[in-house]
Amino acid sequence: MADEFIHRRVWRLAGPIILANISVPLLGLVDTAVVGHLPGPHYVGAVAVGALVFNVLYFGLGFLRMGTTGLAAQALGSGNADEVRATLARAVLVAVALGTVMVVVREPVTWAALAIVGPSDAVLPLADVYISVRIWGAPAALANAALLGWFIGVHNTRAVLAQQLVMNGLNIVLDLVFVIGLDFGVAGVAAASLIAQVAAPLFGLWLVRRDLARIGGRWRRELIFEGTRFRRMLAVNRDIFLRSIILISTNVVFISVGAKMGDVVLAANAILFQFHHLAAWTLDGFAYAAEALTGSAVGAGDRPRFREAVRVTGIWALALASGFTVAYLVFGTLLIDIITDVAAVRETARVFLPWAVIIPIVSVWGFMLDGIFVGATRVAEMRNAMVVTVILYFGAVTLLVPAMANHGLWLAVTFLSITRAVTMGSMYPRIERAVGEAT
Repeated sequence: MADEFIHRRVWRLAGPIILANISVPLLGLVDTAVVGHLPGPHYVGAVAVGALVFNVLYFGLGFLRMGTTGLAAQALGSGNADEVRATLARAVLVAVALGTVMVVVREPVTWAALAIVGPSDAVLPLADVYISVRIWGAPAALANAALLGWFIGVHNTRAVLAQQLVMNGLNIVLDLVFVIGLDFGVAGVAAASLIAQVAAPLFGLWLVRRDLARIGGRWRRELIFEGTRFRRMLAVNRDIFLRSIILISTNVVFISVGAKMGDVVLAANAILFQFHHLAAWTLDGFAYAAEALTGSAVGAGDRPRFREAVRVTGIWALALASGFTVAYLVFGTLLIDIITDVAAVRETARVFLPWAVIIPIVSVWGFMLDGIFVGATRVAEMRNAMVVTVILYFGAVTLLVPAMANHGLWLAVTFLSITRAVTMGSMYPRIERAVGEAT
């Protein structure tokens, strides 16, 4: 009965998140598809480069989601309702402040980002338009990340589903209206994202009220700004930030190295990377469930419950990753043809499709370990593992790309997934031993 209970609990947490997360890469696929039918690969390349810039910015600030989840879950597990509320307030305040800074420094950030990626002359002006429009949504986008993290931490993943469906559903509808209906092109894709990102946190704040009534407690200004707790949040967030920046640098290298191989390779890689994003965001449903369950177990000092959460979430994640590998093997070519009708891009994407097929099964381990480490707020170890992983990845790119061109680039990405799992896996036993007392 206990085993059946934990399986149900995992699915109650992971199910809504999986549905919510699927909407994120589906949005990426729609973004790519609506411009993939415009004349020329440079439209796809521009959206890929522009989206990469925001992936770097938002993923780099991913601590606003991950750190909030771990801290809220541990406060909930320890029964401290006032701290659960304070965790939300701190996260939203920091998110809005950081988003405002991004808007203020938007011009040098845009210049630096495009200089690093180095897109072609055809892609560059379109990517600049995309970034210039979408950057205004930064405060709202980061506040939304904080809200999502808090919902996961308090085990309300249905709110995550509702919030993500509102944001990404609205974005998809506006994509179709602005690009296909009104012919706004790349600027239309960016405007759709901007509007949806502003709507999402407003809806999320409305959803928060029910959770606050369920959890109880009260808002305490002195607790929100208490130095020790604020410093702990900042320390956790600092390590996640460093880890995220290191990890996102691998995507920057992937896109920029591919861009130097021409617009067709850049567009083909962007399409196949959407396959990877679809699998990653879906598998993250179980990683998020692991964050909430392991975080609560750490807060309660319950090592057996921690182990069981790790075991059950891992089983389901592996099963789903295997399903993605089979699905891409069978339907990958069809998906490529749906996303773009540019013949050269289709042909190139088919050549490199096998790499997209195998990545879900090799990357799932890193996703799950991320969730475990975040739930336990052992983010310094996660950061250190990522440093080792990325150094090895850069070495692989340096050696493999000159010898194997784009195949070498994809092999390096695959090697990154394997190394990430091995380095973090080597640290897991120490984290488990630190949870409470064995019973």
